[in-house]
Amino acid sequence: MAKRAKRLGVRLRPHVKTHKCVEAARLQEEAGGSGITVSTLAEARFFAAHGFRDITYAVPIAPARAVEAAQLALQVDRLNLLVDHADTLDAVERAAKVVGRRLPVFLKVDCGYHRAGVSPFAAESVAFAARMATSPHVDFRGVLTHAGHAYACRTRVEVEDVARQERDITVEFAARLRAAGIDVAEVSIGSTPTLSVVDHLEGVTEVRPGNYVFYDAFQAMMGSCRWRDTAFTVLATVVGSYPDRRVLIIDAGALALSKDLGARQVDPDAGYGVVQSADRTCTFANVRIHALSQEHGHMHIEGGGPVPAFRVGDRLRVIPNHSCLSAALFERYHVVENGVVTGEWKPVRGW
Repeated sequence: MAKRAKRLGVRLRPHVKTHKCVEAARLQEEAGGSGITVSTLAEARFFAAHGFRDITYAVPIAPARAVEAAQLALQVDRLNLLVDHADTLDAVERAAKVVGRRLPVFLKVDCGYHRAGVSPFAAESVAFAARMATSPHVDFRGVLTHAGHAYACRTRVEVEDVARQERDITVEFAARLRAAGIDVAEVSIGSTPTLSVVDHLEGVTEVRPGNYVFYDAFQAMMGSCRWRDTAFTVLATVVGSYPDRRVLIIDAGALALSKDLGARQVDPDAGYGVVQSADRTCTFANVRIHALSQEHGHMHIEGGGPVPAFRVGDRLRVIPNHSCLSAALFERYHVVENGVVTGEWKPVRGW
């Protein structure tokens, strides 16, 4: 991804919410990352304490936590905050007065996901950006978006369409702001699916993919990566075997795999992850994790052929549908190279 960002002429600001650990962030930084993106203030504090000085908090800041964020901003070179509502801007301006420093802010733009952000087509959005740009209490850095709707795509062609939409809508909105006399230094976009396929990024300054560091079953099914590129797996043990019902139970349930349904638009029967042998040399295409309870994974052997000879105590690996969610459920990761555990990484927890 770092090489791709360089070829496309943009800075790479990895989203560390996927792994939440210093070691992985260092690898991303060494590969060419410039600054990081976080989803929680706990992540921001954690990475700041480990020497990361340029951080974007990529969730519209809750007004009640604006002062907390402003105080953290005093400890780093830059902590960019997101705003998409007048009440949020009011809170950030008050917090800036408390700490006595202008706070860098981005205007969150809705490029089609419809989760958060201002409409790039509304005159009110230009007026709001002008207010941010002229505020004595904030430093208006530019516009930021996320094409989360790429995760609803069924084909690579559909992802390519969303990637163009993400880029073009945001770049064109930035151009309208500049035409209105507003300085827009940064145009920040990015998701792992869209950046895996986009043809050019003219007008964009930085990208913020996160999932690419691990990838997962969802990304592989969508064509963002190859199956062998998936790096995060959950090691589980068979704790129940019922051949007459063609059912297996593993000790990895919703609190290990998460209940993300995955790319059901590609495969309605995808289940809750892809099952492999413990050494990852074999993928069991006819074994589906069809249900999860808190600590149980309910696996069904599909088809009418013989039931694989899994025994209680056998170990299996599961490629989760969504590695970001699954990884966040664990207090530590075991780092495996060539079948040998070579390290242990501990992610930050909390908000």
